[in-house]
Amino acid sequence: MSLESRMEGFRPEKYLTDVIPHSCGSPSCPRRWQLRSSWSYRLEPESTMLEKIRKALTIRSVTVREMLAEALGMFVLMVFGLSTVAQVVLGNGNYGQQLSINLGFGIGVTLGIHASGGISGAHLNAAITLTHCILGNLPWRKLPAYVIGQCLGSFVASATVFAMYYDALYDYTQGNFTVTGPNATASIFSTYPAPYMSVLGGFFSEFVATAMLLLGILVIHDEKNNEALKGTQALLTGLLVVGIGLGMGMNTGYALNPSRDLPPRIFTAIAGWGIEVFTAGHYWWWVPLTAPLVGSLFGVLIYKIFVDFHNKPVLESGNEKGVMESSTL
Repeated sequence: MSLESRMEGFRPEKYLTDVIPHSCGSPSCPRRWQLRSSWSYRLEPESTMLEKIRKALTIRSVTVREMLAEALGMFVLMVFGLSTVAQVVLGNGNYGQQLSINLGFGIGVTLGIHASGGISGAHLNAAITLTHCILGNLPWRKLPAYVIGQCLGSFVASATVFAMYYDALYDYTQGNFTVTGPNATASIFSTYPAPYMSVLGGFFSEFVATAMLLLGILVIHDEKNNEALKGTQALLTGLLVVGIGLGMGMNTGYALNPSRDLPPRIFTAIAGWGIEVFTAGHYWWWVPLTAPLVGSLFGVLIYKIFVDFHNKPVLESGNEKGVMESSTL
């Protein structure tokens, strides 16, 4: 029997389970079948488990995605920030100083912005979100989602740092978690005023520091003015926070952010510090909530009065550079 007759009726697909049709698709093509290499399976996203998981978990609601982005960005910010505070306090100054805390929060801000900026605009601050809503840059209906995401990320970050440093906390305090005194540790998580500060003085300190934060953000992002180079905004915002900590952090710990202060305070009340976290410092807890809200609005107002209202937008590529998106003020 000739080779041709033996091959007649031969169908490689019956014997080769690892074959694919040739791209031409012609039945008479001699290269109709070719062996599929083992790695070609991995190149088909539909056949991967990761792709199936991605499709199952994909969230279509834009608002929910923004909320999750804010939660992740805030989590990153707070883990870096709170862990540096914990290391400085629990290490008795042997593992860092005040500058370490400033740098930790600055790095956290930079990475938090990169984590969420493309999705939610990386507010990472309830005061900034409220200011966006008041200025009409963000719909009011999105305010709860943004704030919930920020508070969720901040709360989980507090629990994460608490778990990571629990043994050190226990060793440092002998199991007695206190808000005030020589071995106080509540300040690892939330801000408290210095002993010499009055409530009014502390409010003014937080007010000015938050106003400077918003002024700095506007300077960095204002396309009608001398904006920062594209891609450097997150780094410069982190450096801005470092600068505020270096110059305005002694009096009150520069909370600047209700989403940064209240969730960790609630966590410490639950985790063993008790209700004193709300009564200490002449009931200080409400100041980091309200002063940043007022300071944020004042900072934007000052920038607009001195610069923005008089600076006409420049047409570029058919669009006005001065048109603000929801992620800018």
